[in-house]
Amino acid sequence: MENVAILVDGAFFIKRALHIFGKLTPDELASKLCSYSEKHLARDRKGERNKLYRIFFYDCPPLQNKVFHPYHQQQIDMAKSERSIWRLQFHDELRKKRKMALRLGRIDDINVTWRINYDKIKKLCSGRLKWHDLKEEDFSMDVKQKGVDMRIGIDITSLALKKQVTQIVLISGDSDFVPAAKFARREGIDFILDPMWAPIKEDLYEHIDGLRSTFPKPCNKKKLESSY
Repeated sequence: MENVAILVDGAFFIKRALHIFGKLTPDELASKLCSYSEKHLARDRKGERNKLYRIFFYDCPPLQNKVFHPYHQQQIDMAKSERSIWRLQFHDELRKKRKMALRLGRIDDINVTWRINYDKIKKLCSGRLKWHDLKEEDFSMDVKQKGVDMRIGIDITSLALKKQVTQIVLISGDSDFVPAAKFARREGIDFILDPMWAPIKEDLYEHIDGLRSTFPKPCNKKKLESSY
């Protein structure tokens, strides 16, 4: 029987879950995370279900300060935004779940930037679109998370060294985990990646022991814009 730890890259998970399920309440998404994570607990040859050690969820608290919005040309209070309120409620729901460990980094609230939809940039450059034709949804905030990748790496290393688990499932689509994954595999850990059906780079296959997505496969539909 395997002792399984499930590590979740929070920002990646929320974005993919929105693409798969559509907009959900904090409680609904927290419940789906638990239910689909438990699908990784397969049964062994004797029919015994593998044991869940813990679900580790890595994220950052949302911005709570005021930032200048280029579309509205004014300061907006992010603490009162729907996105911020939803994220904090989601974290609270996760704290209520059994065997859930919330690992929070921090947001770089100094170097906040804004991006314009790439398709709109191409149209602006070609003259097919004018600046006054842009809409609010064409702008997205770009904020950097601090300490999340470090916490994932530390926990993978600690779990492997202390022999607390025999299998680690990482829900992510990033390649930043590779050094920690290589270390865990050298320590005899079975390392599984769940990218929630997102495509991964070909060279990632050599650094994992298996690829398995337990979430529903997304339909071929227009990508939803995140409000989380």
